[in-house]
Amino acid sequence: MSATTPPPPRLSDAELEEVLALTRGADSVELKLTVPEAAHRSTVSGLGMDPLDAEIRQVYFFDTPDLALNGQGVVVRARRIQRRDDDSVVKLRPVVPDHMPRDVRQSRNLVVEVDAMPGGYVCSASLKHHVGGTDIQDVAAGTKAIRKLYSKEQRRFFAANTTGAIELDDLSILGPITILKLKFRPKDFGRKMVAELWQYPDGSQILELSTKCAPAEAFQVAAEARAYLAGHGVDLSGDQQTKTRTALEYFSTRLTDGATM
Repeated sequence: MSATTPPPPRLSDAELEEVLALTRGADSVELKLTVPEAAHRSTVSGLGMDPLDAEIRQVYFFDTPDLALNGQGVVVRARRIQRRDDDSVVKLRPVVPDHMPRDVRQSRNLVVEVDAMPGGYVCSASLKHHVGGTDIQDVAAGTKAIRKLYSKEQRRFFAANTTGAIELDDLSILGPITILKLKFRPKDFGRKMVAELWQYPDGSQILELSTKCAPAEAFQVAAEARAYLAGHGVDLSGDQQTKTRTALEYFSTRLTDGATM
């Protein structure tokens, strides 16, 4: 990293205290960094990534045209995964783990995770369900109801965290978006990393690097990952983009404008 590159924003003392409190109640921490688009090629080369090892994913989001769910902190999605079972997720963010209902928090299908990136963080709760066959394709084609992708547990979770009498089957389909996901272990770095390349229909891309760790080791791993990436020429100074938010806004705009996807 050049000496003239501005450092990423730092968390305040109050924010650090909040992160510590959230991580104590979380199942895991995911450290994330989005790389400026102009630096995608150099990052792939610098970290020794092989694009041919990437797994193809296709993600559909479900929301109202004006993104009412996202405004309430709820994300509803379904994901097709190459050579693996498809899945559906209802995600709530932000959450405070200790404030969640006990029966929900103890569900084996729920993951509570703190996502941390330069200058920011959020704690989320994701309730997952495996989807079989061609269910997601059938929903996309309009031959199956959206609610069929979600378990009874997910539907209760959805209803408990939304207002305005929003029903799953009333939502619009936003997507799909194609994602390339690569799991790899860089040389000289003792942890697995994940690279996700989100390819938007307008040709723009978001490349995100991430690594997961136990809550107790989050700050140590963050320091090690930052030093490793900087030492391999990865630009740490770019604006951090939210993949999901970018996708929702892209498809919502086209729904509102009446454009043909």
